[in-house]
Amino acid sequence: MHISQCWSGGRDLPALILGLGKDSTMVKVEDIQNYGKEHLESVTASASNLQSGVQAIASAYGDYAKKSFEDTKSYVEKLSGVKSLDKAIEAQTEFARSSYETFVAESQKIAGLYTDLAKQTFKPYEGLVSKFTPAAH
Repeated sequence: MHISQCWSGGRDLPALILGLGKDSTMVKVEDIQNYGKEHLESVTASASNLQSGVQAIASAYGDYAKKSFEDTKSYVEKLSGVKSLDKAIEAQTEFARSSYETFVAESQKIAGLYTDLAKQTFKPYEGLVSKFTPAAH
């Protein structure tokens, strides 16, 4: 015998537990199961998006570090062959300018990757949130 069959208060026990009156819409077990399934699918998609986004960001940082190292190595080699102070200042100025430009460009690229990561990670949850958000009147 199921516990809901023992209840004789005129109301269905699950409805009583969920606080639903006789006139209220009943929450069906299938609805709860579907919600759980959708939520699990959303979490799985979100985790997959998070993983690929973090890999892209790590790759971008690695590429930037490698480029920065190579540029610095090239600068040191160029600076070691300089014979005059004017050429040394010129080489240093060029290195500082190119390093700054590379830093700004790579920073913007990585910031864009973080933005994409946030959007893609939370995108699977949009459907779930829209179900519980009241429609605009």
